[in-house]
Amino acid sequence: MLEKLQVALQYILPKQLLSRLIGYLAAARAGRLTTWLIKQFIRRYRVDMSEALEPNPSAYLTFNAFFTRALKADARPIIEGDESLAQPADGRVSQQGRIRFDRIIQAKGHDYSVRELLGGESCLADEFADGTFVTVYLSPKDYHRVHMPIDGQLREMIHVPGELFSVNPITARYVPELFARNERVIAIFDTAIGPMAMVLVGATIVASIETVWAGTIAPAGGQINSWNYQHPEPINLKKGDEMGRFKLGSTVILLFGRDAIDFANTVRQGEVTRMGEMLASVRSHD
Repeated sequence: MLEKLQVALQYILPKQLLSRLIGYLAAARAGRLTTWLIKQFIRRYRVDMSEALEPNPSAYLTFNAFFTRALKADARPIIEGDESLAQPADGRVSQQGRIRFDRIIQAKGHDYSVRELLGGESCLADEFADGTFVTVYLSPKDYHRVHMPIDGQLREMIHVPGELFSVNPITARYVPELFARNERVIAIFDTAIGPMAMVLVGATIVASIETVWAGTIAPAGGQINSWNYQHPEPINLKKGDEMGRFKLGSTVILLFGRDAIDFANTVRQGEVTRMGEMLASVRSHD
C-alpha cells in the first residue's frame, strides 16, 4: 500500500519544476552549506570516498562536482581482451535478457517497446530485433559516470524529452513503460559486434545528463532532436572510456543486436555491478 502511494504521488508532483530547482541548487557554490550537504549525503548513503580521486568533501565547490567525482586510476580496472565487454557503470542489474517482438522487460508484469525507447524510429529498433538488453540502476551512493563496454564509433545521438518519474525498483514495478516515458539521451555506436545503443534515462531530481562529446544534453524541453556524428570527423571511444554522466542517480540501458553477446553468469537481476568488470563475452559464430 505504501509503495503504491509513493508512486501515486509522483503523478501529481511537479517533477519537472522540482528537478530543475534541485539542479540549480546542486550547481550553486554555497561554501560551508555545500560542504555540509555533501558530508550529510556521504553519511546517509555510506559513500566510499576512499575510492575518489579527491577524497576530501571540502574540496568540492558544488554538489554536482562531488556527485560526478572521478575515481582513482586503479579503482575500476577494465576487463581485458577483445572478446570481453565491460560493465558500463556501478549499480545493480534491474533486468537483462532477450528482446522479443520489440519488447523489453521492465519488471514483473511490465514491458515496453524498443521503438518507443529509441524515440520512435522503427528502422533503428529493427537493428536490435531478437537482440539482448541489460538495464542497470544507479543508486545515489554509486559512481555516476558511464563508460564504454566495448570500442565503438558514435553514429547518432538522440534526445527524447519526457517525464521525470523516479527510476528506482519500486517505481519500475508500478509505472507502465517507465523508461520509454522518461526523458532520455540515446547514443548509437557501431562496434565490431554490430550496433550498440546506450540509453541514459533521466529521473526525478536528475539535474542533467551529459555526454563527453556534446556536454549537457538534458534537461531540455521541446521536440525529439538527433545529431549525426559519422561525418566529417568520426568520434571513436575505447572500451573503458567515459561516455557520459548523470547529475544525481538514474539508469542506463544497453541494447545489442541478434547473436552478438552472451552475458556473464554474474549479470543477473539484483546483482551489483562494478564499472569495468565482466559484462558479457562476444558470441562465437564458428
